[in-house]
Amino acid sequence: MVDAITILAVALLVGGVAGTVVPLVPGGLLSLSGLLLYWWHTGFTEPGTVAMLAFLFLGLCTVFVEFFAGASSARYGGASWTTTAIAVVVAMVLLVVTGPVGLVVGLFGTVFLVEFVRNGDLETSSRAAFYASVGVLASTAVQVLLTVTIFLGFVVVVFVL
Repeated sequence: MVDAITILAVALLVGGVAGTVVPLVPGGLLSLSGLLLYWWHTGFTEPGTVAMLAFLFLGLCTVFVEFFAGASSARYGGASWTTTAIAVVVAMVLLVVTGPVGLVVGLFGTVFLVEFVRNGDLETSSRAAFYASVGVLASTAVQVLLTVTIFLGFVVVVFVL
């Protein structure tokens, strides 16, 4: 029989997967919470230490990607730290007001405009905006893959093996 804590832990893991595509929901942190809750509930015995370390590593990678991939891609594309900071604020506001499309469009537009004002170069500004936008979309894809891997691995280790 499955108890309430196990159900809650699985719900947190499912929420972690959903949270990677739902704006403003920390998918990686939900996945980590589900893992740690279940591990604590079993007296730190299930899943085993090696599996748990692997899951924790994947969860921490998800959190890192969630918080730093978009900004890193903007910087890699040539955007300044100031541009990156302004774009993050504008993108978050537009995300709340207009949803995910607003985030991507707002991020692209903000990085492009601020970089164009800063350096006056159309090509450099376009490249920085493109990298920032692709980075945000790619980070979402990576987060989905990581949280799905955590969830499926957890199900296999806990319920199948």
